[in-house]
Amino acid sequence: MQTIITAAEISLLHTEVLALRTENVQLKKLLQEALDKLNKNSSNSSKPPSSDIVRTKSLRIATGKKVGGQAGHKGHHLPMSNHIDDRVIYKAKTCTGCGKDISGVGSQRFERRQVYDIPVIQIKVTEHQSEIKCCPHCACENRGTFPLELTQPTQYGSNIKQLGVYLSQYQLLPFQRSVQMIEDLTGHRISQSSLGNFTNNCSQQLSGFMEALKQNLLQAPLVHADETGYYYENNRNWLHVATTEDCTYYYPHEKRGKEAMDAMGILPTYTGALMHDYWKSYLDYDCQHYLCNVHHLRDLTFCQEQEKSTWAMLMKTLLLDMKQGVDDAIALDLPNLTEAQQNKYLQRYDSLIAQGNIEHPLPQKEAGKRGAVKKSKSKNLLDRFAKHKDDITQFIKNFAVPFGNNIAEQAVRMMKLKQKISGCFRSKEGAVIFATIRSYIDTMRKNGYGIMDALALAINGKPIIPFMPAYSQ
Repeated sequence: MQTIITAAEISLLHTEVLALRTENVQLKKLLQEALDKLNKNSSNSSKPPSSDIVRTKSLRIATGKKVGGQAGHKGHHLPMSNHIDDRVIYKAKTCTGCGKDISGVGSQRFERRQVYDIPVIQIKVTEHQSEIKCCPHCACENRGTFPLELTQPTQYGSNIKQLGVYLSQYQLLPFQRSVQMIEDLTGHRISQSSLGNFTNNCSQQLSGFMEALKQNLLQAPLVHADETGYYYENNRNWLHVATTEDCTYYYPHEKRGKEAMDAMGILPTYTGALMHDYWKSYLDYDCQHYLCNVHHLRDLTFCQEQEKSTWAMLMKTLLLDMKQGVDDAIALDLPNLTEAQQNKYLQRYDSLIAQGNIEHPLPQKEAGKRGAVKKSKSKNLLDRFAKHKDDITQFIKNFAVPFGNNIAEQAVRMMKLKQKISGCFRSKEGAVIFATIRSYIDTMRKNGYGIMDALALAINGKPIIPFMPAYSQ
């Protein structure tokens, strides 16, 4: 018996097919978005290495050299020291040839061997006494004057304070482990609240340092900026950093964008050049902008691997060729690339932009759909490269401009490490104290100061104030 399908049934089936097609397109988009997120790692995005599920491929290019010291490398060993703290002499008492007593014979020379070691660490209690005298003439009682820092009957000295601050703020140990380590080293246990007081007081002594540091950054010709997330009380906050080869300024804030950058007080009045990773809030500031090409290499790697973009592969090759050309010129002590070399690179750049526009045209807007057309990652990156050509390629024209934003990335990586070792902050005040002391520590490290010595000065109210005379010339 032949089944007759009515026009109404055909219309219904047609409607169902269209609905299924639409749903299929939407599901494909959702699946692709999920795969894009899943396939992002530290080699093709800004995600930290700690978030990688599997081992990622490095962006570094193999040199073909063996691991370890290269041929011709001069080895190093522990040298003999001219500064001797203690000396032990082993006397020759009996002749090994005839057995006679030679203990009274004078020495001709000595064979020397030295041992480098540290003394046993232990708590040293120093009692300070103020002499009390009665004047024989007027019977007035007189007392010797204690130093200003001696304010309590018993208190901790600066050495144990600097050790506590060093362990918790530089080595990033949790307070509990810092306290335990001090007890293991000295045999004396301090409380976690005492350690908290050490760090709080150290931070308070650095207010003048932080203001001087900010002024130095405002005068710097090139500043690197970045930001990273951190948590306290289960809320996401942001650590902002402005840094140079000589200075590091950390600033915690609830926001990531312009509100936080304004509150930081550097970028609103900064007139030099700013290196960053194209977080768009940075572009709101009226200064010269340079974009990080290390980030671009990661983004291009993602587009090449996940979206199969030929343009991304070729642009990545060009950036690496540019970097190699600059590195070779610097190795030869050349001040810059020749104009012909620069033009050659820039012509390749323009050619790849044109090729990319063919490979990645603007998607057609669906009829009846509101809003902007969603672009692929490759298209968005291509548009950035077309719009910000000078900001991206400035490093081949001026060797003072770095290829990437590694200085800032290294600075914010410290916060990731801190959270991995010690966990989240307990309060906003803890984040501010940490940012202040780390600003001091990192700036001192960059300028060649010993961290323990620098902390000792800060704890005693005499922090080293940064001064970069080259900026003021």
